[in-house]
Amino acid sequence: MAQDESPLDQAARRLDRALALLEQELAGRSSAGAGELFDPARNGLAAELERSREREGALAAAGADASRALGKAIAEIEALLDTGRGG
Repeated sequence: MAQDESPLDQAARRLDRALALLEQELAGRSSAGAGELFDPARNGLAAELERSREREGALAAAGADASRALGKAIAEIEALLDTGRGG
């Protein structure tokens, strides 16, 4: 670094050098195994998605059960009302 550089110029030069090193590191990782950098996050999201789908299935089944129970209750009430009316 030249002594006539301002502290801002020196910081910019260090930042450029750090970015270049980071780009080299990322390029090396992507060529070694595409996506390895994001695999843990991807795996976590996939597991969360699977749990959400299972929960969705359980809620759909519970909703169907509740709907059947409600339909049965309505039918029983209607039958009682019809009996009470003499029909």
